[in-house]
Amino acid sequence: MILKTEHLELVPLLTYQLRLWVEDIPSLEKDLECSYQGEPLEGLFLEIVKEQLEKTEKNPNDYLWHSFWFLIRKSDRVVVGSADFKDIPNAAQEVEIGYGLGKDFEHNGYMTEAVQVMCKWALEQENVSHIIAETDIDGFASQRILQRCGFTEKRREATIWWRL
Repeated sequence: MILKTEHLELVPLLTYQLRLWVEDIPSLEKDLECSYQGEPLEGLFLEIVKEQLEKTEKNPNDYLWHSFWFLIRKSDRVVVGSADFKDIPNAAQEVEIGYGLGKDFEHNGYMTEAVQVMCKWALEQENVSHIIAETDIDGFASQRILQRCGFTEKRREATIWWRL
């Protein structure tokens, strides 16, 4: 399944593709016929991807809720970023979305397009009635993306929680 926006294709990585992302980006680029230029796969982000890979391997039927979705620019097949749902919808029918963009691709509207189409897809699923997201207090760009996508601030502590 691929979601499409004006400028992007959102491709959910299959389990083997998620493993290639962690272990062999050139092979993944070949497999998807793309060039990965998204958020550098290092540090905390790499650990998050590894955790999602483990969840995807344990729950292959729910991979759309655990895997990352590559944001591939249609014009040149460049991966500008990625997004994910952090787990299956909870008992309150909420699912959390997360996302990141390569620095060279900020301020082009790509992430707003991606979050909009992913939220639309998620809300069409029978077990989802709300999407939540967390931003840093000083994560103004991310906060603006969520606001443009219709999220409202729900709780402000060490971070800000949002809900659509």
